[in-house]
Amino acid sequence: MMRAQVNGQDLVVWRASNGDISAWDNRCPHRGMALSHGFVRGNDLACLYHGWHYGGTGVCRYIPAHPELDPPKTIKATVFSVAIADGVIWVNTQGAAEPAPVPMASQPLRSFHVVSHSESLARACRTVAFEGAFPEQLEQGLYQLGARQVFLLENPLDQGRLQITALADADATPEGCAALSRWCEAVRRSAQEEKVAA
Repeated sequence: MMRAQVNGQDLVVWRASNGDISAWDNRCPHRGMALSHGFVRGNDLACLYHGWHYGGTGVCRYIPAHPELDPPKTIKATVFSVAIADGVIWVNTQGAAEPAPVPMASQPLRSFHVVSHSESLARACRTVAFEGAFPEQLEQGLYQLGARQVFLLENPLDQGRLQITALADADATPEGCAALSRWCEAVRRSAQEEKVAA
């Protein structure tokens, strides 16, 4: 389970024991507690405050204080559309979720937050060397680092932060992925230092 944001919407994104992934409004319908503070119980998400359990469709299935009660179906979390592709969870708060095209065969690398803006991040990507050479930007978000490629997906958050999901080329070995991950961390630090200096 994790907290996320899409277009300013606060979300809880979680995986049930059966593997299903859901994205909901991050508020319990009962008392408004952030569901991202809760816990996964099998195929349910339980709120930390009073322990109410919600199934994958968002409907309340169990209230610990009233274990014999069949909760009304109207007690329901706000559920958003989810699609999964290339190891990335895509959420749409306004309609059906559709994965954006990824310009390479890829594998998940890592996610990270950076307190910066897109221009500083792109500049850092071009000026932080990887194995002694500067990366080449092939298109927005796509960088050639020697024999490797990295695609950075940006999700703007609040307070000047970006959530970055990094994808490595599908052929990258575990050692190659570790090196790319270190480069991502150096890019994050460089972009944040630029913002502090500005």
